[in-house]
Amino acid sequence: MAKTKSSNQPMTTAQQLGSIVKSARDIMRKDKGLNGDLDRLPMLTWIMFLKFLDDIEQMRQQEAVLAGKRFRPAIESPYRWRDWAIREDGITGDELISFVNNEEAMRPDGTRGPGLFAYLRSLQGANGGDRRDVIATVFKGTINRMINGYLLRDVINKINGIHFTSSEEIHTLGHLYESMLKEMRDAAGDSGEFYTPRAVVRFMVDVIDPRLGETVLDPACGTGGFLVEAYTHLEKQCKTVQDREVLQTRSILGGEAKSLPYLLTQMNLLLHGLESPQIDPGNTLRFPLKEIGDKDRVDIIITNPPFGGEEERGILSNFPEDKQTAETALLFLQLIMRKLRRQPKPGRAAVVVPNGTLFGDGVCARIKEEMLKDFNLHTIVRLPNGVFAPYTGIPTNLLFFDRSGPTKEVWYYEQPLPEGRKNYTKTQPVQFEDFRPCMDWWKNREENGQAWRVPVELVIENGFNLDIKNPASKQDFEHMPPEQLVEDIVKKEKRILEIMEELREALEKKF
Repeated sequence: MAKTKSSNQPMTTAQQLGSIVKSARDIMRKDKGLNGDLDRLPMLTWIMFLKFLDDIEQMRQQEAVLAGKRFRPAIESPYRWRDWAIREDGITGDELISFVNNEEAMRPDGTRGPGLFAYLRSLQGANGGDRRDVIATVFKGTINRMINGYLLRDVINKINGIHFTSSEEIHTLGHLYESMLKEMRDAAGDSGEFYTPRAVVRFMVDVIDPRLGETVLDPACGTGGFLVEAYTHLEKQCKTVQDREVLQTRSILGGEAKSLPYLLTQMNLLLHGLESPQIDPGNTLRFPLKEIGDKDRVDIIITNPPFGGEEERGILSNFPEDKQTAETALLFLQLIMRKLRRQPKPGRAAVVVPNGTLFGDGVCARIKEEMLKDFNLHTIVRLPNGVFAPYTGIPTNLLFFDRSGPTKEVWYYEQPLPEGRKNYTKTQPVQFEDFRPCMDWWKNREENGQAWRVPVELVIENGFNLDIKNPASKQDFEHMPPEQLVEDIVKKEKRILEIMEELREALEKKF
């Protein structure tokens, strides 16, 4: 990424960038084809995506000329941003909509040919995996929802005010973009997806501590929060051109099957400095587990996999017969275990899981048995109420494990709420500083009111139940989420029935 701004372009301040983006969104509000931020943000994203690519391509072309090398652009004329979008009085109205949407259209150079999206979807990389393939995948899942070509031209003219040749502006826009992603998540409501708060992401990345040269994977990366944070963490370790090459080409990997999050994570990573994000657009669970070998393994997996969903029968057949389940979180947990590198340095993982994973039996217990016997599940951080508000009220935990196993003991850390608070909310979310005591404890572990350790033998005796409460605290039933209260009641009733059955059998033997 360029370190300084182009000499013929003025710097755009954070305030001006915010104003440009706000103006573009205000224009979009007038278009009848868009319904709320869930439509507006993807529109803004693909427009910025094309402007970004053209700015970067022009920089790469200049560098190639100076080096005496041949340059092949990812997007050819007349489909480059500079060919159809740069002029304020350029193609507009129905003509613009036709050029963007139609399979065949009149192009800005006066010739007929494929429309913009049709052309972009047809791109193919020379050797597979280069930027042309990324562009094709992005636009296979992207739709232009604006129906007014004059409004679309106004939005394009606004985006022309952003200069993607300046690392300072990209950094500023990256922060602005993250705030827009958060707005979109809030607007999504109960659409089946929920996202990890930035404070939790940063905590997980900081304690897992990726080192330059290690590969970091998020197999369910959503909009790329974990990968952006990992990239930022690794970028601070870069000292040489070679270091930067390692970071850019073989450090960050992701998977995201849904087209909208795939587009968003591409843009998110591009804006933060990763020039060719390696994000798999397919279902990460589509490969048979037994076929994943050493060449497919990575050093670090950090993720918040989807849970509560159901996979098709063909996906379930990729897993061992005794560990097939409809619970997506458990399928991802098996994949993560399989994908962690064994040698020369054991791979490590940080995973968000719902409470049900800790106490689940049957298939869930068998997966936990494998984890405890073959992996070192060294830490479980129990998160307090409302961390994922407003997306879900389900209690959640962070599992930290590696391949140095087997597990000898499990450390628990109960993350407390700030003093005087009963829970986190949308308006009062968790903050990174809330994790500071846990981070201080992490490398110098001692049992205290928040931390306790449990020998693995006790977990095994208890049927691989990892839902072990803090011995130093009393349960607060009054403020417990309803889901957790129901879980606790069901478990207690089950245990009561077991005790009654044991008593019955004992009495029968006696009499």
